[in-house]
Amino acid sequence: MRGMSELGYVEGRSVRVEMRSADGQRDRLAALAAELVRSDIDVLVAGSTIAARAAKAATAAIPVVFAGSSDPVAGGLVASLARPGGNLTGVSLAYGGGLAGKWVELLKDLAPRVTRIALLWTSTNPASAQFVEEAEATARKLNAKTARHHAAVPGEVDAALRGVAASGAQGLVVMPSPFWVAQRDALLAFAAKQRLPAMYFDEEFAEAGGLVSYGPSIAEAYRLAASYVDRILKGAKPGELPVQQLNTHELVIHRGTARSLGLAIPPSIAARSPRMVD
Repeated sequence: MRGMSELGYVEGRSVRVEMRSADGQRDRLAALAAELVRSDIDVLVAGSTIAARAAKAATAAIPVVFAGSSDPVAGGLVASLARPGGNLTGVSLAYGGGLAGKWVELLKDLAPRVTRIALLWTSTNPASAQFVEEAEATARKLNAKTARHHAAVPGEVDAALRGVAASGAQGLVVMPSPFWVAQRDALLAFAAKQRLPAMYFDEEFAEAGGLVSYGPSIAEAYRLAASYVDRILKGAKPGELPVQQLNTHELVIHRGTARSLGLAIPPSIAARSPRMVD
């Protein structure tokens, strides 16, 4: 709602907001999208590719703005970035281009003694397997061993984390997915208990106490999405609004967590002007 507020909208006065969350459970998305379509809304905002797919299946008439998709064309959301067509448009997040390799490199830079890295992934994000492969390739170049740990529903998370703990991992990389965002508190508590240096894909993890995050700003993606909601409410057609590409990445480090793990911020990291939080 922050992006809408910045554009002058006041909830309860100039705009009514209906929010639904699947809590990382993709099998709930279809019902939630159908429920929103029935609630007499003017625009539907979806936070991920799989949520946008559910929205697209639920309506061909109501405009849909997605606030984060790593590849909206391959994901079947739009015909092209320049000419989306249909009733969907939104923001594309740049998670490609070897970003998973960067996560491993940055983790190793911050914690150079790490030689065994756990990769936490979920099949709820179709791109997650590719991220894992990229991370594994980079780890091999850096003489680090990796092990995959998977969960796709909340009931599998504890087992996946127990597997990480039992593996002797010295570091953790969490692959992008709304599923893991919904499990953020559990992941942060686990990493703190195990004293694991951990790399995350979303700045909110680092802001909440995770060691480090690197990736596109989800908050900025929602602000951009809000600008499209505003234009659509004023008469623009979603199929004629080019998908906006968020190509910048932000490095966020939690200094307090680094200190608690006995890690110093190396000059190579400091030179990148990361955003530091305490």
